[in-house]
Amino acid sequence: MNSASPNPQPTDRTSDNEASGHWVEVTFDCMPLRSVPRVDVPLDASPKLAAKILRVKTALEKHGSLNSYYLHNAKCIYHLTNDPQQGMMEFEFEGVVLTDERDMQARSCDLLVALKRETCSWLNQSIVDWLGETVRRNVLIDFNRYISQGDLSKTLERIEQTQHASDEAGGFVGMYL
Repeated sequence: MNSASPNPQPTDRTSDNEASGHWVEVTFDCMPLRSVPRVDVPLDASPKLAAKILRVKTALEKHGSLNSYYLHNAKCIYHLTNDPQQGMMEFEFEGVVLTDERDMQARSCDLLVALKRETCSWLNQSIVDWLGETVRRNVLIDFNRYISQGDLSKTLERIEQTQHASDEAGGFVGMYL
């Protein structure tokens, strides 16, 4: 005898990625280059910090400080399957996003992108290269989301307040600001 009901209820087979609407995770810290007052490396800086300061200095020299934002502590994770043990690729990236003159739209990016880890047994170099380029496209999309959510304007307001306080203090911002 068949025990199946004549009108079976559909099973919800939505994965976590589908439920959240994200198959790509992009995270970053954003430093407006106009907020960088100096780029000299402190004598006691670790080699890792010194290298980062030099990358920021190079970004400033190449792109200037207006409408340019340095993204760091950044990663982009692709979920190619619904199983994180299979089909995950994590890229780390660092570099500059350039916006329009009103800081309302990301226009381009100049990023260093590297594969950090993966769970893809079928991975080959052409896939790594293609997804590395796709990281750049995803960063522009997510930076525009960052702008639209007001995160960029909050950052710019904090910079303006700090600059105003510095100007009022004769160029010195004390430790209690």
